[in-house]
Amino acid sequence: MTSDEQTGSGHEGCGCGCGTPGRDAFVQLGSRPADAAATPARGRHDVEQARVPAGRFTMGDSSGDQNLGDGETPRHELTLDAFEIDATTVTNADFARFVDDTGYRTEAETFGFSAVFHLAVAADPGDIMGQADGTPWWFGVQGADWAHPGGPRSDVDGLDDHPATHVSWNDAVAYCAWAGRRLPTEAEWEYAARGGVEGAKYPWGDAEVDDGGWRANIWQGAFPRTNTLDDGWLTTAPVRTFEPNGYGLWQPVGNVWEWCQDWFDPGYYARSPAANPAGPERGAQRILRGGSYLCHLSYCNRYRNSARSSNTPDSSMGNAGFRTVALREA
Repeated sequence: MTSDEQTGSGHEGCGCGCGTPGRDAFVQLGSRPADAAATPARGRHDVEQARVPAGRFTMGDSSGDQNLGDGETPRHELTLDAFEIDATTVTNADFARFVDDTGYRTEAETFGFSAVFHLAVAADPGDIMGQADGTPWWFGVQGADWAHPGGPRSDVDGLDDHPATHVSWNDAVAYCAWAGRRLPTEAEWEYAARGGVEGAKYPWGDAEVDDGGWRANIWQGAFPRTNTLDDGWLTTAPVRTFEPNGYGLWQPVGNVWEWCQDWFDPGYYARSPAANPAGPERGAQRILRGGSYLCHLSYCNRYRNSARSSNTPDSSMGNAGFRTVALREA
């Protein structure tokens, strides 16, 4: 492993290669100012739902693989009410319907750029703003957005069933407002990801991802330059790839990081309420869960049930998306 592969992501609480730098890491390289976002009207959310029963579970790392600074401990027991969560992350087709209905412009579009992994860049040299300090495999690319995930020379043709990416936390919340939904709390996300398997490292249990056949879309090979594509994918995979967990969620780990409702605080678990915790009241960064197609056991094992990351609410990247939760009935 080279020294640059060991370098942190540039945002608090991560320190992993697939954790994208915040938007500020690229703003200094030059970008267009943000416009005001459109206010979404109520729309149609067609993603299949997984019903997660009310219950009690132990939240936090049980494998001993926790990452210092992420706040995966102490382990603590929680009680959650039942809820319905998307069986898959929101796809490009889902997000396109939202955009078509509202005219919404994502923050990647209004800022004029987003973060793209270097092997996925599809842009002219003049559109590449430069590399993020400390994580040279991430480029700020002008014209990269959800419809152009690699940059202006890319599109999402043929990728309708892939997760929508280059969506900031703020963009995900705007989608939720249109759909009459919300983002999952971090506790809900982990409970759902575990699929009813208490104390396991992964949604399917403790077996490693490649034990007996691939179970998630992560990196294979020597990061960040060579991906052997053993699991079939360089970047995103269709949302229904591999097998769903015990609650019917597809790919809660690997593929793309998923935004959660909560602010990030590495010390929150020590004071978390015992029932339906909603996260800290304030913060600077929002929680991301599940890891992505850039994770690998050798340097970034954050594709575990308990793994945590975070980024600023206005940051967007080519390896993060979201799934939503139904609003509770009054």
